[in-house]
Amino acid sequence: MGTLLRSSHTCFRSYCYSTLTAAASATTSIASAKKTPNHNHNQNQFLKSVRDQCKSRSFRNVDHALDLFDKMLHTHPLPSIADFNHVLGAIARMKHYPVVISLTKRIESFGISPNVYTLNILINCFCHWNRLDFGFSVLATILKLGYHPDSVTLNTLVKGLCLQGNIAGAVKLVEDMEKKGYQPDAFTCGTILNALCKIGETDMALGLLRKLEEGDFEHLVSLRAYNTIIDSLCKDRLVTEAMNYLTEMMSKGIQPDLITYNSLIRGLCNCSRWREATTLLNEMAQRKIVPSVRTFNILVDAFCKEGMLIEAKKVFDKMIQRGIEPNVVSYNSLIDGYCLQNKLNDAIEALHMMVERGCSPNVVSYSTLINGFCKNKRIDEAMNLFNEMSDKGVTSDVVTYNTLIGGFCRVQRHKAALELFHKMQACGQLPDPQTYAVLLDGLCKNGQVVEAIKMFLEMEDKTLGNDIVIYNILIDGLCNVGNLKVARELFYSLPTKGLQPNVRTYTIMLKGLCKEGLLEEASEIFEKMDGSGCSPNDCTYNTIIYGLLRHNETSKAIKYLEIMVDKGFSANATVASMFFDFLSSNQVDENIQEFLLKLV
Repeated sequence: MGTLLRSSHTCFRSYCYSTLTAAASATTSIASAKKTPNHNHNQNQFLKSVRDQCKSRSFRNVDHALDLFDKMLHTHPLPSIADFNHVLGAIARMKHYPVVISLTKRIESFGISPNVYTLNILINCFCHWNRLDFGFSVLATILKLGYHPDSVTLNTLVKGLCLQGNIAGAVKLVEDMEKKGYQPDAFTCGTILNALCKIGETDMALGLLRKLEEGDFEHLVSLRAYNTIIDSLCKDRLVTEAMNYLTEMMSKGIQPDLITYNSLIRGLCNCSRWREATTLLNEMAQRKIVPSVRTFNILVDAFCKEGMLIEAKKVFDKMIQRGIEPNVVSYNSLIDGYCLQNKLNDAIEALHMMVERGCSPNVVSYSTLINGFCKNKRIDEAMNLFNEMSDKGVTSDVVTYNTLIGGFCRVQRHKAALELFHKMQACGQLPDPQTYAVLLDGLCKNGQVVEAIKMFLEMEDKTLGNDIVIYNILIDGLCNVGNLKVARELFYSLPTKGLQPNVRTYTIMLKGLCKEGLLEEASEIFEKMDGSGCSPNDCTYNTIIYGLLRHNETSKAIKYLEIMVDKGFSANATVASMFFDFLSSNQVDENIQEFLLKLV
């Protein structure tokens, strides 16, 4: 670690005196233009006002904070470093990390020495700015100045390493600092546990928790640590294990809080364990833990996704009865639930209730409703909602446009879809690959393959066309209009574009080849699938078997049918019907009949 500190320290000093000079100068010029405070102003009262604004986070913007900072530098005598730390911390919370770094250098130029608190803020800024090497150089500065790093110093660096995904480095740092006499605290361990859980290493996190309990650090196993583990287990759908940890933590005198219950209730709902979720909700009341709007939102959303709209509405109404005002997430879940069940009138009523209760619908609210109407081919009503969005000042996003474009394609109004596509760009909303996929699919299904090819070429110019989904749509569209030549060229060109055909690509191509009677080529492609690491699925088998049967290649079809059944797949209704017709034609001997009946 010493080598890292020395090299980082050198580059940090160089960085600060060169790269940051411009930032510091810019800040100085901006701040110098501000009006200096009146010398008669009561300094104590002014500094108290600054501290209060920092604590309450009531700065209007970063310029407001810079204005106060500049005034502080022009008061006599100069305020203490503690006063400046308040402002630096506030600007850091606003995520203006480079500004904090330059202001720290400016304080030094006025002869004010930073303390450990200042340097901790600086480390935090470098960590969030993805310059952890400079963060370690600040640690070297702390040691060089004779200061003692505190738990905040250690925790900030540990968090920085975790943010970079370097969990092993975080653990190593804790071990090195322990050897130097710096003890980790509950926050240190909680940070590492949280990082492990975020990258899906729940087992490793559990191992660390047990190691802490077995060693001399049982006092570090806090509520936060248990909450992290419980939340991760619930996300992995290991709810029984999570409930066991609830029992364990309570047996150790660690009482669950709102975060604990929210994680468990969400986990239970995701596993459809409604009764237990309700029991936990009642248990919260007994423990005098007040459910939050998030608690109720978890329940409403889960019931809606399961189609249990009556239960969802009961929970929604209970939330209001308890004096907890639903937020936009609550209403959006309810709207989504109604749309999933095609209860669009109820969804509209939920939107109206939302507005009546003073909650403004957002883009998700409208996009969900628009999607519901589009799926039901009520495109005009969907457009009315789209226009209402604009009237209410809600800006449509790419999801809204994609939904409407798909809606127009679904009702075979491809010209309207294209008009909306162009309007989308005129309004400054850039299409994404999904936009093109929806529009190309709609054009192809409406027989507008030439228009689809034009759009595809436009995509390629914008480097948006390098997606196998797009090629699948085009190849399918070309095959459907009988343009097998171009479809085949696209299919065989995929490797040169760095794309690997997937099972759908192969199935589409097989269907096109079989349709044109090119059965040998279809069989060759089918045999190559496994070799390319793309195994045929039930749809692929049914496609080639159907093509073979249509061209009276019965023996080959039976061969593939046998392989398909051995792999656990079954014939679809069309293929099964063709085989039964074949059996009933009395052209098959009894042994083959018996064999086919078993397979089909």
